[in-house]
Amino acid sequence: MNNPSQHICPVCGSSHFEIFFEMLEMPIFCNVLWPEKKDAQNCDKGDIKLAFCSSCGFIGNVAFDPSLLDYTQAYENSLDFSPRFQNYSQSLAERLIETHNLQNQDIIEIGCGKGEFLVSLCELGNNRGVGFDPTYVPLPEHEKVKDKTTFIQDYYSDKYADYASDFICCRHTLEHIPQPNTLLANLRKAIGNRHNTAIFFEVPNALDTFQNMAIWDIIYEHCCYFAPVCLSHAFASNGFQVQKTSEEFRNQFLCLEAVPGESNREMDEQQISDLQQLTQDIQTFGSRFANKVEAWQTKLEYITSQDQRTVVWGAGSKGVTFLNLLKNRNQIEFIVDLNPRKQGMYVAGTGQRIVAPDFLRDYQPELILIMNPVYEEEIRQMTADMGLSAEFLCV
Repeated sequence: MNNPSQHICPVCGSSHFEIFFEMLEMPIFCNVLWPEKKDAQNCDKGDIKLAFCSSCGFIGNVAFDPSLLDYTQAYENSLDFSPRFQNYSQSLAERLIETHNLQNQDIIEIGCGKGEFLVSLCELGNNRGVGFDPTYVPLPEHEKVKDKTTFIQDYYSDKYADYASDFICCRHTLEHIPQPNTLLANLRKAIGNRHNTAIFFEVPNALDTFQNMAIWDIIYEHCCYFAPVCLSHAFASNGFQVQKTSEEFRNQFLCLEAVPGESNREMDEQQISDLQQLTQDIQTFGSRFANKVEAWQTKLEYITSQDQRTVVWGAGSKGVTFLNLLKNRNQIEFIVDLNPRKQGMYVAGTGQRIVAPDFLRDYQPELILIMNPVYEEEIRQMTADMGLSAEFLCV
């Protein structure tokens, strides 16, 4: 009989899947916003208990309960209001169109969000697209491509296997699926003998989180964390031939391109070395995490003692996790975000009000905490254009 406390890796089936880290009582959703502060502070919470598979490198939340999450149109995680992110998405779309000759082709996007990337692929390559996502909301700007795009407000599953395509993409969705092999197996079955169908997946890069200590990316919504060695293994095990993996967006994102076909499931020397390094990083992660949180608690205490007017910039997952881990309800009142759909709402757990950048003209902060350093240049430029003279700290 199996040990009831024993966990099985959902990617490779190994029993060498052991808990190494816990974050308890965290908001279930970072990207569902609240119109009332008290409701935000009383939001539902769940436990994060991360386990590591020493056989394939997979990291997952064994305390994850999918029944607690209901992805609806209230879910808002679009990054497309940032010029820096817009440039990245545009260049990615252009690269995929050129690499895979996506001209007048049929495209499926799994987890299309609000549809921005699929619209770009269809506009740039004169393609036809079908997007699947329960959080999709019809937007006025999509009217111009309504003859080329179809959006289905549902999860992609085997019931949509009849939707044929020349190219399938999936960005920042696989990490939300507790049994990733189920999606990949269904996808491979749906492709069948159409061996020219190209696949592109993008997920948060676990190496950035657990090696580079981008710890604010650990959230309840993400039940899976993939390093390159594990992501390649998952696709190879489900009938795909991995052509390329790459770390993008200053190594914060992990991208994989594949086609249907047989792959060698055995790790090569480089993958074995990468897995050994990741194993060492996981062994020391708990202490390094505690040290980083403690250092920021000390910084915030000092900021408070100096009576510095401080705001956080970035009301996405990083900002929400930062504020909740540091139990910050009073030291910081406001968090800035470019996304107008977030402005005027409140952060889950701690209840800071989300404001537009223009709010800072009157508020005149003395310190701005930048949640993602990849946006530092554009934030500095925007605040300079507003005549602000605040100090900046990248979190």
